[in-house]
Amino acid sequence: MKKYIFMRILRSLVSIFLVTTLIYTIVYTMVPRRLIFKQDPNYNKIAKTPDSKDNYENTIYERMGYIDYYDSKELQEKASKENSSVTVEGNATNKKIYEDYIKKIGNGWKLYQFKESKQFYAVRQVPVYERVFGFYANLIQVDHPWVIKDSSNKNLKRSISIENDPSVGWSLVGSGTRHKYLIYFNGSFPFIHQNIITLNLGTSYPTYANIPVLQVITQGQGQTKTQEVQFPKGKKMSSVNIYSRTYKSPSKADARDIANYGEGDAYTATENNYQYPSMIVNSSIIGLIGVIISYALALPLGAYMARFKNTWFDTGTTAFLTFLLSLPTIALVYVVRLVGSSIGFPDSFPILGAGDWRSYVLPSFILGILSVPGLAIWVRRYMIDQQSSDYVRFARAKGLSEKEISAKHIMKNAMVPIVQGIPAAILSVIVGATLTESVFAFPGMGKMLIDSAKAANNSMVVGLTFIFTGLSIIALLTGDILMTILDPRIKLSSKGGK
Repeated sequence: MKKYIFMRILRSLVSIFLVTTLIYTIVYTMVPRRLIFKQDPNYNKIAKTPDSKDNYENTIYERMGYIDYYDSKELQEKASKENSSVTVEGNATNKKIYEDYIKKIGNGWKLYQFKESKQFYAVRQVPVYERVFGFYANLIQVDHPWVIKDSSNKNLKRSISIENDPSVGWSLVGSGTRHKYLIYFNGSFPFIHQNIITLNLGTSYPTYANIPVLQVITQGQGQTKTQEVQFPKGKKMSSVNIYSRTYKSPSKADARDIANYGEGDAYTATENNYQYPSMIVNSSIIGLIGVIISYALALPLGAYMARFKNTWFDTGTTAFLTFLLSLPTIALVYVVRLVGSSIGFPDSFPILGAGDWRSYVLPSFILGILSVPGLAIWVRRYMIDQQSSDYVRFARAKGLSEKEISAKHIMKNAMVPIVQGIPAAILSVIVGATLTESVFAFPGMGKMLIDSAKAANNSMVVGLTFIFTGLSIIALLTGDILMTILDPRIKLSSKGGK
C-alpha cells in the first residue's frame, strides 16, 4: 500500500503540473492581454495621456509577467553604468547610448520612445516557457529568519523561538521572517495554523487588484468586523486580524502602528477580519450540505428500487430519475429557484447575505438534487447485481428475510464503492458549482472562476485551476484509502489490483 500511495502521489504531481501548465499556456498566449484593462477602474484615471498610458500598460504587463520593463529612469540608471554621461532626455546622443546598451544586453530587449516626452524606455517580451518556469520556481515559499532584506533595519534580529505571546498565546514566533507567527492555534478551522510553507499562486489583477490569489479566496468577505483585539500595547476594538502580522519596515510605520505595537516593532502589516465567510468556506458550506442531501435521498431510494425491482415503484422511479438526468441543468436550477422563491427563500444570495441561513438553502438543495439521479440508479444497479451473489443465496438459505438481506448484507457491501466516491463528490460540488453560484450570485469559488475568466484575471484562473486539480487528486486518493479502511480485504497496489 505504501508503494501504491507513493506512486499515486508521484502521478498526481505530474498531473497537476501538466494541467496547470496547459491552462497557464492557454490563458497567457491565447487570451488578448489588452482585455485586462476593461475591468481596471484605475486605467482611465491614470492613463490620460499617451505617455502615462504606455507607462501604465507596461507596468501592469510587467506585474503580470508578460514583459520585463525599464521606464526612463530605470533605463538611465542601467545605461549609466556603461556611460555615465547619459540622461533621460530624448536626444540623439542619448539614443545612441541606449541603442548600444540594448544591443549589449541583448536577450530580446528593444528600445522604444514615449510619444510626448520623447524619453526612452525598454521592453522585453518574456517567453511563455520562462513565465511557466517562474511560476513553479516561486510556487512554494518557505519562511525563515533570512527572508527579509531591509537595509533600513540593520539591527533586525533573526531568530525562531517558542513564546507565550501576549496577543495569540503559545506560538512559534519568528524574527527576520515574513510572518511573525509561524505556527499558532485558535478556534478557527483547522485550529492549528502554519505560515512556514505557503503557496504563491500569483497576484490577482484586475479584479481584487494587487492581492495574492490565495488571500482572495481565503479571506472573509463583506464589511470589516470590529472586535476586541489584544495588541502588544493593550486591548482595543479593531478589525485587525492579529494572527496575520507580517513584516513592515519600522521606517514606514505610521502613528497607528506605533500606538498598537510600539515604536520599532517590525511586524505591523496585517489583514482584517470580515463579517462573512471566505469564498472557499462559502463553497464548502453548500457543497457539504449538497452531498449530505444527495446521499440521504439517493441511498434509500436506490436500495428500495433494488429491493422492489420490476415493480411499479421501480419502473416509475427509474423513469422519473431518467427524466431528471436528461433535463438540462440550467432548467432544473431555474425551476428550483422559482419554486423556492415562491415559498420565501431568496432567489439571489445578496438579498439576505451570508448572515442568514436561508441564503444557503436553495444553492445547497440544487447541488444535492443534481447528484441524486445518477447516484440512486448506480446504487440500484449495484445492489441488483449483488442479489445473485453466493453470500446472498446463503443468507436466504438461512431463512433471512429480503429486508434483512438488503439492509445487513447487500447494503454493507455496496457501501464500499459508495464511500470511495464521497471525497470526490464533496469536491465536485465545491469546485464545480459554477452554474449554481452564478445564477444565485453566490460568492464562492465556482463563481470566482467564471468571473475571473470574464475579467481576464489570468493569475486567478491559473491559481484556481491549480487548487481544483490538487484537491481533485487528493479526493481520489482519500477515497481509495477510505475504501480499504471499510473493507480490509481490499489491498491497494501500484498495479491497480486489489
